[in-house]
Amino acid sequence: MDSTRRTLLTTGAAAVAAASAPHAFAQASGNAGGAKAFYQRGNVRIHYQDIGSGYPLLIMPGGGQNSTIARSVEGAPFNATEEFKNEYRCITADLRNAPSGQSTGPLEIDRPWDSYTDDHLGLMDHLGIKRFMVMGFCIGGPFIWNLVKRAPDRVVAAVVSQPVGFRKELPNHAYDNYMKGWGPELTKQRPDITMEMVDRFIKSMYGGARADFVFSVTRNDVRACQVPALIMPDDTAAHPFVIAMESAMLAPKSEVSLYPWKDTPDKIPLAVRQVRTFMRAHRPATA
Repeated sequence: MDSTRRTLLTTGAAAVAAASAPHAFAQASGNAGGAKAFYQRGNVRIHYQDIGSGYPLLIMPGGGQNSTIARSVEGAPFNATEEFKNEYRCITADLRNAPSGQSTGPLEIDRPWDSYTDDHLGLMDHLGIKRFMVMGFCIGGPFIWNLVKRAPDRVVAAVVSQPVGFRKELPNHAYDNYMKGWGPELTKQRPDITMEMVDRFIKSMYGGARADFVFSVTRNDVRACQVPALIMPDDTAAHPFVIAMESAMLAPKSEVSLYPWKDTPDKIPLAVRQVRTFMRAHRPATA
């Protein structure tokens, strides 16, 4: 890695060029009113929202296993759909088996991350969208890395915001959190799911050989990523700064936002402006 890029990444201050003029492209029309709908694939049912028009943008809300459309507004550093719906076709969904959401399906214990990626790709297939941009908050970080690994030809560019990752000081943070909250709430709603199944699912999802990194993929997978990515680091128990920056160092086409970018309200518009500049710079003329 050249010294200039290393300096930019390690300081977390990679600059973004001035906003490029919007590309001319065929408008892919979403649901202008933002009405919600359902997509069914076998025993998986995904509740989603399709709003705005322009190049397709898949938005993955934060909230961990409790990720829902509502989380795009409540508790998010900014409302991505509201910010970008006038320029992009914004698609978001409740995560499968989020207790406060309406998406349901089995717990695929042996392939937890891939089961969610199946849902993301399946939804885009259902909407007839081949290529798209993606923005993910919190758990959306690991989802994005697995999505890029599975379908690198479909993801045009990615914004990885406050990504989830392993924190060595709290090695059992995800397991403890979801066994206390998400698991009991889910089993109340789903008599077909037991806490023993939840235990195995969470250990499979957040343990194993990838447990010291971003959980969903290996360092070699991120190193092989050729998709442009904007990393927006955070530093909380679930969103370790060191893992976000390691991902940025490994991914050959990565950029890094200013940091910190959401500790005070006045910085958030600047961060949003950087996201907009990044997406415009990498947006193709057609989907």
